[in-house]
Amino acid sequence: MTAPTSDASNILEKRAQFFEKVRRFFKNRSVLEVDCPALCASPSIDAHIDVMEVLLIDGQRAYLHPSPEYGMKRLLCAYGKDIYQMSHVFRDNENGPLHKPEFTLVEWYRCNMPFSFFIEETLNFIRLFLGKQKAIILTYREALMRYARIDPFHASPQELYSSMQEGLSPEAALWDKETLLQLLFSIHVEPHLKELTVVIDYPKEQAALSRVSMKEGIEVAERFEVYYKGIELANGYHELADAKEQRARLCKENEKRIALGKSSFPLDEGFLHALEQGLPDCCGVAAGFDRLLMLHLGGARLEKGIGHAHGHGRGHEREELF
Repeated sequence: MTAPTSDASNILEKRAQFFEKVRRFFKNRSVLEVDCPALCASPSIDAHIDVMEVLLIDGQRAYLHPSPEYGMKRLLCAYGKDIYQMSHVFRDNENGPLHKPEFTLVEWYRCNMPFSFFIEETLNFIRLFLGKQKAIILTYREALMRYARIDPFHASPQELYSSMQEGLSPEAALWDKETLLQLLFSIHVEPHLKELTVVIDYPKEQAALSRVSMKEGIEVAERFEVYYKGIELANGYHELADAKEQRARLCKENEKRIALGKSSFPLDEGFLHALEQGLPDCCGVAAGFDRLLMLHLGGARLEKGIGHAHGHGRGHEREELF
């Protein structure tokens, strides 16, 4: 086996250093490290995230988790303690400069912490990698009005389509408002978020697993995302604790999947039952470790944050696969 290049060795050493930094960050805040299984009977359900299926020897179907969220929330319901996990997660149909089918995610949950404090803690975590930087906070509405000159809460689907019609297929005129907004945001807003930026107050339709509240007469999701150099680094919520509402949202996501020609997934009844027993008031966030390390090292592709070995052997095979 050929020895790895000095650049690859440096990345591997940096990864090890930042694993230590991450663990120290949470140890200093008395957040407990947990380790939920990567293989599950029911995956998290999102219309736009494809999971990897595994066929077990007895014929049963299982899934590799795209996030440890459901397992971690079951622990929160049972023990009510602040927890975090660093784990490999898996997402199908994702491959490119900033996407890999397997990557490292850091996810954590804080009980009874104000949402604004939790956002600041997330920024401090990101500063482990990026250094001391001031952060800009924009509402979702401010971001779209500033960079796309459109009000996301009052624009019709036709107005959204017309604002970016060039380059879109005619079928896009039939897309729902949520899908058009997500595309508009990715095309006309994200590239402008060069400085460390927090986007808050998403439309309620994009609440996912977050609570919804009323602000200035409009229902918004208590959700935030962090961007730097146009790259999404973290996605966080004031977590939804209503089991009935959570079940309805999961069923709706399955309906969206079917409409997109994808398969639906079984609901995680264990997760929903845990919510029925009571989820503590908590905030949670997931941050992409590989992207953060890539930016720390000055790269523009995830290979700069993963540190594949070159030469013959397993490292080379992994690089060829991904």
